[in-house]
Amino acid sequence: MSAVLEVRFFDGHSSRPQAARLCVEGNALVIAPAPGDASASFKVPLAQLRWPERTRHGGRLLNLPQGASVQALDVAAWDAWVAQLGRGESWVVRAQQNWRGVALALALLLAATAALYQWGLPWVARGVTAAVPAGVDAAIGAEVLASIDESMLTPSALAPEEQERIRRTFARLVLAAHPEGAPAWKLEFRSARDKRLGPNALALPGGTIVLTDELVQLMPGDPDAVLGVLGHEFGHVRLRHAMRQLVQASAVGFAVSAAFGDYGTLIGSAPVLLATLGYSRDAEREADAESVRLLRAAGISPRVMIGFFEAVERWRAGQKRAGLDDDVIGLAFSSHPATAERMAFFREAAAN
Repeated sequence: MSAVLEVRFFDGHSSRPQAARLCVEGNALVIAPAPGDASASFKVPLAQLRWPERTRHGGRLLNLPQGASVQALDVAAWDAWVAQLGRGESWVVRAQQNWRGVALALALLLAATAALYQWGLPWVARGVTAAVPAGVDAAIGAEVLASIDESMLTPSALAPEEQERIRRTFARLVLAAHPEGAPAWKLEFRSARDKRLGPNALALPGGTIVLTDELVQLMPGDPDAVLGVLGHEFGHVRLRHAMRQLVQASAVGFAVSAAFGDYGTLIGSAPVLLATLGYSRDAEREADAESVRLLRAAGISPRVMIGFFEAVERWRAGQKRAGLDDDVIGLAFSSHPATAERMAFFREAAAN
């Protein structure tokens, strides 16, 4: 028989505790009344006991069948009694009692969360995007264009002949780079009503590319740079980057919509959400690679993008001096700084 431990006993029928004593005889726990109590002792098979996880500073509890339980009067005495029974702690409990274990668990949790955000969520977004019908892209693109037409853009002042020249030239580039076929696209010209938008281009879901007059006029002596920018935006269109960003930002909503085929709510909220999103570095690399592909197909050196980036950076510097923020639309071309990595990419592409 084990040592005797004094406890509080709850019979599962009343909230009133009763003084009791515990000991183990063979394969059973004996619950005996305190001295002077005429109640009868009873036994519970050890296999029917439920031991809650122990905490460092919490009380000690043992759950019995039919809602009954016993609670420790003396935590130290309880722990010593349990140790005498040969009952060891689980590794979870041991880890919880050790600050190094807790710190390690927290570090692993943070690492897993970061990995899920960095690699897991984009992977899921690609799968969900593939299940979204192309018609949803077009509907979202139309909503976004209507929204920015109302708030940020005005009709283009470029001559219709100039607009058509750029369209035809770019269409030849797309055909040369993708003779096997390419996604449908449409080029729209606008002027920037909001001066923060300035020289810009924007690829919308569904294939619409918006090009501002200010961008066309940024480098009048080098029209090939405009084609490079359009190639970059076409990369976003071809790979459905804007839709992928939307899915990634509201993955659960898109998964439910894909399952039930109802995208109405998401289409309505897309313009606001897209205005706050930006492309990932991987998406920008892919779009830059598409720009190089189209330029090379037309026999144009990717070096034209170096001069264009420099011109955009000068414009951005002027915006800052004027106290204007140019990050008015997260997916707009000018919101993606010409990092040293991107500049090096185009220099290397021009050299090869």
